[in-house]
Amino acid sequence: MNWMEMTLEEFQAALASKEATPGGGTAAAVALGQAAGLTEMVCALTLGNEKWEQGWNDAEQARTIATKVMARSGELAQEDSDAFNLVVSGFRRPKSTDEEKETRRNAIRAGTLRAAEVPLETALLAMDLLAVLKGLATNGNANAASDIGVASLLASAAVKGALFNVEINVASLPEEMAAGVVAESAGLRERCSEVSRGVMHAVHDRINQ
Repeated sequence: MNWMEMTLEEFQAALASKEATPGGGTAAAVALGQAAGLTEMVCALTLGNEKWEQGWNDAEQARTIATKVMARSGELAQEDSDAFNLVVSGFRRPKSTDEEKETRRNAIRAGTLRAAEVPLETALLAMDLLAVLKGLATNGNANAASDIGVASLLASAAVKGALFNVEINVASLPEEMAAGVVAESAGLRERCSEVSRGVMHAVHDRINQ
């Protein structure tokens, strides 16, 4: 099942079901796509409008990132579910002999590592998007400042939600196998809070000026 081919109603029903997928990692990637979509909208409302010419450079930069993020976020939503299915497939492998047990263990670990790598990419892309939102909030179309605020909240949720999925998966991996993912994700939650807070202040300032 391709989540991006569902209607919004169908996707929300799938989330609400007792099936294991789609889960939180997929939801985080979808939230990231929505954040990117809102960002692209504000860029479109800024670029070419002489009233907001001072924000054109910020909008161009934000649009470049948002376009890339929106395209990739849909793929990540699907890949997150696919990674979970790899883990499930590993657990279903036979375990009658020592060789089968070893093969099964390796398959579970490979699937689990993938299930950590996918949300890590979601979190990193969400940080890329967050990084360009403050300038857009400050200099872009002021009438859409609230939309940047919502984009920031969604991107922040994508970072922090994806990190939960990273953490729960690396916790069951050998330290040496998880080392790369752990290193890349270190400090992301704190950095996300800091950057998101800056965007929120910029949005509030723009709305209240």
